[in-house]
Amino acid sequence: MKNITPVLLCGGSGTRLWPLSRKSYPKQFAPLIGDESLFQASTRRLTGHGYLAPIVVTADPFRFIVIEQLAAIETTAQSVLIEPQGRDTGPAVLSAALHVHAQDPEGLMLVAPSDHVIPDATAFAKSVDVARPAAEAGNLVTFGITPDRAETGYGYLELDKAPEASTDPHPIPLKAFVEKPDAARAAEMLVSGRFLWNAGIFLFRADAIVAAFKTFAPEMYEAVTNSYQSAQQDLGFTRLDPESWQNAPALSVDYAVMEKAENLMVVPFAARWSDLGDWAAVWRETEQEGLALSGPATQIDCHDTLLRSENETQEIVGIGLSDVIAVAMPDAVLVAHKDRAQDVKKAVAALKSKHAPQAEAFPKDHRPWGWFESLVIGDRFQVKRIVVHPGAALSLQSHHHRSEHWIVVQGTAKVTVDDDVKLVSENQSVYIPLGAVHRMENPGMLPMVLIEVQTGSYLGEDDIIRYEDVYARE
Repeated sequence: MKNITPVLLCGGSGTRLWPLSRKSYPKQFAPLIGDESLFQASTRRLTGHGYLAPIVVTADPFRFIVIEQLAAIETTAQSVLIEPQGRDTGPAVLSAALHVHAQDPEGLMLVAPSDHVIPDATAFAKSVDVARPAAEAGNLVTFGITPDRAETGYGYLELDKAPEASTDPHPIPLKAFVEKPDAARAAEMLVSGRFLWNAGIFLFRADAIVAAFKTFAPEMYEAVTNSYQSAQQDLGFTRLDPESWQNAPALSVDYAVMEKAENLMVVPFAARWSDLGDWAAVWRETEQEGLALSGPATQIDCHDTLLRSENETQEIVGIGLSDVIAVAMPDAVLVAHKDRAQDVKKAVAALKSKHAPQAEAFPKDHRPWGWFESLVIGDRFQVKRIVVHPGAALSLQSHHHRSEHWIVVQGTAKVTVDDDVKLVSENQSVYIPLGAVHRMENPGMLPMVLIEVQTGSYLGEDDIIRYEDVYARE
């Protein structure tokens, strides 16, 4: 019996979980439920017996975050495919299918978003086992979630008849895909028992899905095939060719293929599932007696409320609240009625229209070598905390407009300033004059932390001239 290749779709940038999820650091990389990120939890769910190493399809800004988070759970990907630009799930799924097809045309691939919550991994594994024979026979198998409420935020899968109550579900024919309904229609669909939530999870043979794209989405097939065949290897990543990729229609795999194919089967899944599409969903997954508290949070006489602080030194306090979502970040705070959770994306649009950096930029700026965050920004100065991973190094660089003062507060830094190279230990500092060619490295086995004080007429991140970079950035 062949092992299954998991395909994790990891390029999205959801806005309905702002301010925690942003374009520069979307929700799949955040520890929304528990200590691990959604991406890490999804990877764990699709590893072990019966699975090959995963294929991850992601965007260029997230490639090193993917590698870092996989390493943290002692996992490696067999391939990381870099999308030149987001074109919805159709091209992403096809690129992964072509990759599997090149190794084994009849290889099974399990496609899953990387930001969903499925607490019962054992039940999900059983559903995959149930789906396997139908997929091996050439069918395109999807997984439908048994609904427990009249949800308007999900698409649905329509069946010919309500599935029989059984502890051993089996693949059944799928009649149609249904768009997100209004409240009245959702209530009717729930009562009928003939509809399942569309989880966007699929199991099929590589040759079956490639043939489906070739038949039903020939323009996408041609563009993505050309992009894959012209892909370039870069530091272990597979960069799909951007020129061909831009010719692929931006369509979901549902629109491009699934709604047109006839060899469709669905496996009902009755265990808990959530796509964590908004803060109301997070509340449902984490609430205890109506309250969902995370981080330094205190409630007094609150009901059906979510209070979340993402700053260990910032306490969030709610008094007498009911049906409220309050999320505090170092640079932004969201307060909303729980019934308006879907409208958070409107707030992001409003912030973008006023050019507020909080609309898309995350407070921590993640880089291949680690991360940094601004602690204080003033007129002609900025103070940052910088964390460098063990063995990592920043680029050899200089600045036109600023000088820097580094104070090591944890670990040891190897510092280059022009021709001078030295080790700087805890409680020691070094000055980087304007225009000096410099580099910071962490030669130790633990993360190195330093405080950087910048002074100058311009402090933007684009004031960098790179001379050498182990991560091949421009």
